[in-house]
Amino acid sequence: MKLQFDYKLLAALEAVIAEQSFEKAADKLAITQSAISQRIKQLEQQVAQPVIIRTSPPVATSIGEKLLKHYKQVSLLAQELVHDILPNDQQEALSISIAINADTLASWFIPAITPLLKLEAIVLDLHIANEADTQTLLTKGKVFAAISNQAKNVAGCKVQHLGQLNYLLCASPEFTQRYFQDGLTQNALCKAPAVTFDASDNMHHQYLNEQFGMNKGQYPCHRVGSSEAFVHFTLSGLAYSLLPITQAKPYLASGELISLAPKKQLIQQLYWHSWVLERGSYKRVTEHVVNYAKQILIASSH
Repeated sequence: MKLQFDYKLLAALEAVIAEQSFEKAADKLAITQSAISQRIKQLEQQVAQPVIIRTSPPVATSIGEKLLKHYKQVSLLAQELVHDILPNDQQEALSISIAINADTLASWFIPAITPLLKLEAIVLDLHIANEADTQTLLTKGKVFAAISNQAKNVAGCKVQHLGQLNYLLCASPEFTQRYFQDGLTQNALCKAPAVTFDASDNMHHQYLNEQFGMNKGQYPCHRVGSSEAFVHFTLSGLAYSLLPITQAKPYLASGELISLAPKKQLIQQLYWHSWVLERGSYKRVTEHVVNYAKQILIASSH
């Protein structure tokens, strides 16, 4: 049996997942909530299995994620086709979803994409996640592209190596004098407060384990959930932290921060994963990000 998709049903699925509720999805599509529910049921009848787990908020099933990815890729091609056919027509701003880690957003991503955003009607929908988890959002079809520390490719996508981002262990002079007067000993590290982004951020724990044999729970650690607060905690002498060189450089130059272990850097390889079917603005996003990253990040044979 040949399956013919009704794209208004897929649009309903996309709206429910994007808006995180049937009610908001109905508002987005300017139809009733009952009509949204009916379209989801019709889609489930077509594929003979559930496409949504009806929790709060709703979650796409594995088949639902595949349908979402297909719908977004088809929508991408349709948007670019309209632009090619009617290049001078006033178009709505194109929404492009990207999964990105907080460090990249705080350090080099905005300068990379700024020239393009000033030229084209693009609005970004950035999904902030740990660099080890961003690829999952791409696999689920929630984003067009992802910056990841994973080299392995995702089906239907291509991968490009961006370069190497080195992290330095940094602290303010005041903090260094208070906790590390005798160096980075295990005893000092057990007392000195560290700072991490959130519960999924294992970078600091990994670093201390590899370099100093420290285990999670052996030392105090703040969770701040904000890149700005992350840096502010370090500058204010409240904690020491791992900072990307691109972010730490001006503070090291001014003397506001000290590199505690210049020869013990944490190295992250970064990769840009994007859909194979990229054209127009999507392709130009890839070009701007990849070209800028290769200029700013450290080249590596990885």
